[in-house]
Amino acid sequence: MLIALAALPILLILTLMLGAGWSAAKAGLSGLAAALLIAWLAFGYGTTILPELGLGATGGALLEAGFSAFTILWIIFPALCIHQLQQRSGALATLQVAMARLSTNPVVVALLVAWFFALFIEGAAGFGTSAALAAPLLVSAGFNPIQAVTIALIGHSVGVSFGAVGTPVLPQIALGFDGTELAATTSLFHGLLGWLMALIVMWLAAPGKRPWGLALAAAAFFLVPMVLLAHLIGPELPTLGGALLGGLAFVALVRRSATPVADAAPTGNLLLAATPYLALVGLVLVTRLVPPVNEALTSVRLGWELSIFSGSIQPLYHPGTLLLASFIIAALVQRVPTSSVRQAMGGALAQIAPVTLALLAMLGLSRLMLHSGMITTLAEATANLAGAGYPLLAPLVGMLGSFVTGSATASNILFSDFQLATARALELPPLTLLGAQGFGAAVGNIICPHNIIAAGATVGLAGKEGQVLRRTLGPALLYAALGGVLALLLVR
Repeated sequence: MLIALAALPILLILTLMLGAGWSAAKAGLSGLAAALLIAWLAFGYGTTILPELGLGATGGALLEAGFSAFTILWIIFPALCIHQLQQRSGALATLQVAMARLSTNPVVVALLVAWFFALFIEGAAGFGTSAALAAPLLVSAGFNPIQAVTIALIGHSVGVSFGAVGTPVLPQIALGFDGTELAATTSLFHGLLGWLMALIVMWLAAPGKRPWGLALAAAAFFLVPMVLLAHLIGPELPTLGGALLGGLAFVALVRRSATPVADAAPTGNLLLAATPYLALVGLVLVTRLVPPVNEALTSVRLGWELSIFSGSIQPLYHPGTLLLASFIIAALVQRVPTSSVRQAMGGALAQIAPVTLALLAMLGLSRLMLHSGMITTLAEATANLAGAGYPLLAPLVGMLGSFVTGSATASNILFSDFQLATARALELPPLTLLGAQGFGAAVGNIICPHNIIAAGATVGLAGKEGQVLRRTLGPALLYAALGGVLALLLVR
């Protein structure tokens, strides 16, 4: 009975968003209301769980949700500012013409933006930045907003396991495992299965065409260096390096085989138009890979703690701060008038307003389910039900963690201990299940409502998140299921 009740809020949200077409805000509030009742009445939250806090236990979970919403909005807002600025300065039009000169093939554009560009930003910054930047570029290239967000979410997912210079792997290293061994195991899942996501990006970009060669080449150009970097160096550079090396190889391939576009307008100063993205890449590389800079920025931390509830942010190291710095640099380099900068920021604020409620509702649900024990109940039930066949479901546990928390890192924090304990109880190889966890945590980002809300906000999709989820759920479940089959084969 408790298992069914623990699953009810998630099932309710999926039903309302997929079946009834509700917005993320309305579905999230409904799921939150259900979770509150179940946590209080069935799980004893505030009575048998944290009895010393009483109703304050609910307040603590919601306080964590509010703080997490702020850290996500701090990414969305400057990403929107960049998009608004690029529109007003004409830079997006310049980039669109440049892509047209390279190729008019929508598959090429989708692979360049949603595969290589999104993967590079994911490897550099992570935490929702990649899809929020890639989706507006795809819209400017001619894709409709729902199509753009769907493609961006699917395309970036293969690199999430090593996003933000390997951050999701850190919780697993803390369990006493070697980072290179963890990276090698996790990369094996994406390396053998990631080509599927490139093919899905191709199909979504041009449903009536089948340029298999382009998609498979793009997959190989990223996946091969990613796996090699994971085995040779560790978790910091597989996504970042694979996207950079693969992107350069893909551009060379396209330039050699493409037919020149005779009627394309001059691109103008392409580097000037790309200023915010180049600035972001430079800032991320310096702040992540230069030790003195990294140590200075990460030493500044703001946080709070209330009983078991807490929240913290490294304001100078946060991706949102780097995005804001990139926005300011772009405005200065492109010599955008002050009035246009103000208009860009105003436009971003107008777009972000309807997103805030949806984020608060979804994050409130996730923190409440976590602290009340509902998530642990679901995970334990999965392990008990599967027995020796548990590896089939191991990626789904990681996927559940990301679906609820919105973060592969948070999913690994939440469930890596559980995966390790299950591996020992069932006498299975721990590294394989931890690799399946890291893989599943990446897959969950495709369907996570928080990520859909964040990416959709940058292209004006507030209230239509269910249409995106309807398109991403199938690929996510297929990718996770294949990962489960691979995990079962590896342990046997």
